[in-house]
Amino acid sequence: MIVGIIGWLAVGVLVGFVVSKFVDLHGDDPILGVGCAVGGALVGAVLYTVITGAGVTNFNAWSIFWAIVGAIAGVTTCHLIRSRYVSREAYSRRSSY
Repeated sequence: MIVGIIGWLAVGVLVGFVVSKFVDLHGDDPILGVGCAVGGALVGAVLYTVITGAGVTNFNAWSIFWAIVGAIAGVTTCHLIRSRYVSREAYSRRSSY
């Protein structure tokens, strides 16, 4: 069981690193992208496990596949949210004089 969860985490880190190299982060911290990928990988693999009823084993190719899908979805969602709500303009303090 622990080996399967560690596998999901490793997949999330790997996918987060690879996706952060391909996606234009617009100045975002790449560690945030990797963290979102790890979270997405855990959510994707846990959803697969709950829906199919398959137990967490040492190696389950389908749960690894869904961890990859979840990691990509996590990074994409994080990037879409941050690109919409976080300003990229340089902060400048304006005086009222």
